Amino acid sequence: MKIAVVGSEEFVLGFRLAGIRDVFVANESNYQSVIGEAMSDAEVGILAVAAEDLNYLPQNVRSRVMDSIQPVIVPVGGDESDLRERVKRVIGVDLYKTEDE
Repeated sequence: MKIAVVGSEEFVLGFRLAGIRDVFVANESNYQSVIGEAMSDAEVGILAVAAEDLNYLPQNVRSRVMDSIQPVIVPVGGDESDLRERVKRVIGVDLYKTEDE
């Protein structure tokens, strides 16, 4: 299973420096086709995307992307509660839950 990244050249640069080799550079005009290409790669298990870039997608496509389990889409820079819900849905456990909840 590979980790991949979709986003602007500036966004993917940090991931490249961290050693992520599978990057898909996209902009507003080609974002839908690029994320589709990344999601169709059977070896990609986790796909990191800039949270604000998801606004480039039509609502129905955005819903399909966010509901994906293979690969798991991880929006970076978004609300922490979004990530909490994604983790809970994918692995079935609320890792953020405290004893008070």
